[in-house]
Amino acid sequence: MSALSAFLVLPALLAAPAQAAPAPEQQGGHRWVDPRPSTAKLAFELHKLRLFSRGAVQVSPIGRSNEGRPVWSARVGHGPLRILYLTQQHGNEPLGTPAALEFLRETGLGNSPYQRWLRSRVTVDIVVRANPDGHERNWRYNYAPEADPEFGEPGKGYDINRYHNPELAPEDNPATEAGLIQRHYAGFQPDIVVDYHMQGRYRDDAGRELTGSVKWPTHPEVAERAVTLSKQVTVVAAAAMNAAGGNISQYPGGNYQGIARNAYGLRGSGSVLVELSAMPAEHEQAQIRRATHAMLAVARGTANGSLRKIDPEAAERIPPRGEPIGAARTADSA
Repeated sequence: MSALSAFLVLPALLAAPAQAAPAPEQQGGHRWVDPRPSTAKLAFELHKLRLFSRGAVQVSPIGRSNEGRPVWSARVGHGPLRILYLTQQHGNEPLGTPAALEFLRETGLGNSPYQRWLRSRVTVDIVVRANPDGHERNWRYNYAPEADPEFGEPGKGYDINRYHNPELAPEDNPATEAGLIQRHYAGFQPDIVVDYHMQGRYRDDAGRELTGSVKWPTHPEVAERAVTLSKQVTVVAAAAMNAAGGNISQYPGGNYQGIARNAYGLRGSGSVLVELSAMPAEHEQAQIRRATHAMLAVARGTANGSLRKIDPEAAERIPPRGEPIGAARTADSA
């Protein structure tokens, strides 16, 4: 069996829980999802979820951006196993944010046996659109025009995903929104962190376009336990996206400790990067669904214990990312 084939059949393993659990409902059809909700619409959708879920989805700001926009946390579940999802640290990488809204709808709206079971097993917290100022400008950075950043661009701001270094205290963090995430992480203490970004367009070795890439922490000081869990999460996320019609590769990321993938691994969490490829507009709905599938699969695999039964070395067999298509960005996320 090829590595890709193994990932395509892995969801069957995840559907066979380590403990008895209700089966998830079968979803019929797909509705259109706004791929780039405005700041106002995002707030409206989050508060609508809070209201319609009758409190199953909790919504609150973890702080404000440099321009005073709220950075939202949305939380669902009350179980002992804790998962933190981050979306849109880079303002011009939007699709993880609508995927997060879909995840909250799937898990928080309704009171089926499966939803009640999932919420009793896991608590999932999502920092939804970590960089609202960058979103407003459709650029990578936060808004700090007076800064002369080590990582970022003078006249624009900081690259938030370079400022999660565990040795940097939140109150000393020059990248405001990264400091908010650091503080939120410390208060929540998640077992797993998954950070959603977007990359350029690439092909695999067979010439087929890739829909995304994944990677675990590669800093040499990340503890073996955290690396193992990270690889297990990586395999589950990749399998879920492949099963949704995706074609997932390994992301060729570095080991700088300020990158969220490495920083939260250094702090002991299973920590994973998911990069959705920036495909043409007609593919965006499918990309959002794939990201949502990954969020749901990681939550379910955590809740039923099957994630911990995955061979972590399967992550190493995820194919490498191939050549760029056209003008793939050279400053891909992590």
